[in-house]
Amino acid sequence: MSGLGADMPVDPRFVTWCASCDWNVDPGGREPRYGRIEELRRRSARLHAEQLFAEVLRDPAARPRRDVYAVLAFTTALAVHGITLGLAVGGLLLIVLGWSTGVQPALGVVLLLAALTLRPRLGALDKNVPALQRVDAPQLFALIDEVAAATGTTGVHVVEVDADVNASVRTHGLRQRRVLRLGLGLWEILTPGQRVALLGHELAHYANGDSRHGLVVGNALRSLDGWRYLLAPSGKRGPVGLVDIVLFPPRTAVHGMLMLLDHLTLRATQRAEYLADRTAARVASSAAVVELLDLLLVEGSVRTELHRRAVAANTRGRPGARRGETVSEHTLWEDLAAHIARIPEQEYERLRRVATLHGHSVDATHPPTRLRRRQALEGERFEGIVPVDEHVWAAVAGELADVRAATARRIIRDRVDRPAP
Repeated sequence: MSGLGADMPVDPRFVTWCASCDWNVDPGGREPRYGRIEELRRRSARLHAEQLFAEVLRDPAARPRRDVYAVLAFTTALAVHGITLGLAVGGLLLIVLGWSTGVQPALGVVLLLAALTLRPRLGALDKNVPALQRVDAPQLFALIDEVAAATGTTGVHVVEVDADVNASVRTHGLRQRRVLRLGLGLWEILTPGQRVALLGHELAHYANGDSRHGLVVGNALRSLDGWRYLLAPSGKRGPVGLVDIVLFPPRTAVHGMLMLLDHLTLRATQRAEYLADRTAARVASSAAVVELLDLLLVEGSVRTELHRRAVAANTRGRPGARRGETVSEHTLWEDLAAHIARIPEQEYERLRRVATLHGHSVDATHPPTRLRRRQALEGERFEGIVPVDEHVWAAVAGELADVRAATARRIIRDRVDRPAP
């Protein structure tokens, strides 16, 4: 037992497990539960992941290309938008030509409302989160421009900042202006090098031209999800249940089109994620990408800690509050970063093994995190080309000070009554 004990360091903050035999590596032992469509997406993603991993390692310079799958995806997306247009035209005709009947105009209004709900969206800024323009944060935008140039694209027009443990890019408006969303729950636990890797990965999606996030295909996927929601069975009996039976054929058709479009775009999207990771490694370093991917595994810990601190800030001096703990919105992000920095390597190794067991990925469109990590470790090694200057990061921190404080106040005020994820 002495050998077993040597592989089982005990830390009361974390799970005790055996690195030699994987005893208690996943004490919960439960697979994450998803909806039917999401589960099918993830299953399909896992089928492609290993093959794409081997292809990317074999030909790391390969770029996204418009192959037969891309053409079919674009054609299918146009068909989806054509159906939405048909609903709108049909609704107008029923209203105009059948005005005297009373029934036809009512049906026409229903069709118009459906078309309005399912219409393509150009995107808009989120009014519920702070949005920074260049004049608000010139040093941050200069850094983004530098990273963007290194990835082979241009920078963004707006930076949205929220509390999420994530980051993403998109476009909005008729001019399709670029938006980068930074979640402070992730940004604040990263080192400068890891932040450069994060920016490099996100901005690489603009350079790769991922069709799934494009105006035509992306909107078609969102429309199909909207149709699926509108046509979802109620599960009730009686007259409402008869409506469910009537809607079964169109519901089945929508599911089929959604899975077809998913299938046609999934390989290209996963390839784009691998390429974005490689670009991030070239820009920041391979080591920074590996570290960033490891930190994605502690997303749940970040969310739980933010929730715990929000509750603690409102229970000081009450039963359940930790003795001697001081929680302040002014130090929330520093305290969070310190908490994550104290997570030992043995816990990261356990999470990596659990991720392998359950096929952890950011979402259904991303390759498994373990394969992304292997690419950074086993592919071409990079040292990074964007320098990390402490004076630059100090200036960026100053520009983000107001939104950091505002987001911390919002977390403490709004998350108290929410259960920890």
